[in-house]
This record gives sequence, C-alpha cells and structure tokens, in this order.
Amino acid sequence: MSTLTKEARRLKRRRRVRAKITGTAERPRVSVFRSNRGLCAQVIDDVAGRTLAAVNWFEPELKELGGLQRTQRAGALLADRAKSAGVSQIVFDRGGYRYHGHVQAFAESLREAGMAL
Repeated sequence: MSTLTKEARRLKRRRRVRAKITGTAERPRVSVFRSNRGLCAQVIDDVAGRTLAAVNWFEPELKELGGLQRTQRAGALLADRAKSAGVSQIVFDRGGYRYHGHVQAFAESLREAGMAL
C-alpha cells in the first residue's frame, strides 16, 4: 500500500473534477490555482484551447492588499476582464481545492461582480 502525498491527493481530486467540467465559448471554465502566497485564476475556453482572461495575485494592484481582501479584489478584477471579453456565464473549477476560505471568497466575489456560476 502506497502513501499519497498531500499534492498527489489534490491532483487526484483535480482530475476527478476536470472529468466532469468543460468550458465552452458560451460558458468558459474558471480555473483556480491557490498557493500559500496567493491565488491565480484563468477564464478558459476548452473547446478552442484559449485563455480569455486571467488574474494573478502578484499584479501591482493586488500585491499591496493582504489576505482575503486580495482574493476578493482578484475575483472582481477577473469578472471585469471576463465581461470585457464578452463572457457573462462561467463554470467554476476549484482545481481540487476545498470550497472553503480563499477559494470560496473568490467564487463569491465573482458572483457579486455579476458573473453567473
């Protein structure tokens, strides 16, 4: 019996989630990556294989903020960028992370900014 590391367990969950979620041109996928330092996200059209919008925690506008404020501002910023790309509905891909804390705050800020999850 082998012991899986924390990262291997997350990747296993990520593959299981991605088997069920696909982004289209009408409803692209929001892929979230969370690290100990911040959060990055992309709006992806899987059919065309294109990234429509992205946000990173180390952007100058976000880097000066801390904690949950940075995450919430990143969600609002990604929603604005997605709207300018013509996207109003999205599919949320939590990337194997629990829907808790920063991931949940990011999803809620997307909803508050007018994105339909």
